[in-house]
Amino acid sequence: MNKLKPSFEEAMNAASMWCNAWDLEEISDEVLAERVSELLETSNGARGFFVISLSSNSPLMDRLPDALVFQLRKAGDIVVELTAKNFVMSSAMALHHKRNKKVDQQSTSQKIQMRCLELLRILEPNSVKKKLESLLEALEGKGNDMNFINRCNFDNEQHDYIFSSINSIAENKKGSD
Repeated sequence: MNKLKPSFEEAMNAASMWCNAWDLEEISDEVLAERVSELLETSNGARGFFVISLSSNSPLMDRLPDALVFQLRKAGDIVVELTAKNFVMSSAMALHHKRNKKVDQQSTSQKIQMRCLELLRILEPNSVKKKLESLLEALEGKGNDMNFINRCNFDNEQHDYIFSSINSIAENKKGSD
């Protein structure tokens, strides 16, 4: 793997290898966090990490080690951006799979959605708020994230579901303050 600028595929392979090693207790939380921090330095690296960690059967994203949480927060906006967009995509896909009665795929999308939700709750609150507001604006046809929403080609029911899912984050946040 090119350590300075891994390709998306290299990043996925590295993330898979490191998650597996962590699962088998072959590497510590701190070593894993350091390796992941290297991936988070580039867009391809971060995307590759999240593709693997959010969708895999590894319990990593369900039991986030403190050392990894520190690195995810430290990486800042790239992590907030990818997590929020993965939340939107997995929400829409969960609804899509439910409508098509694809229970296994719906379950996977819901797992990703919940992992993203939990991650959004521990990231920098102001950055999360700004990104979620931007995504809500895009669902209404304006703002910086319109291209992302338009590329996804969501239908009206998916828009409504995403909108309510994002708003539920804000409501849960208010309830915990």
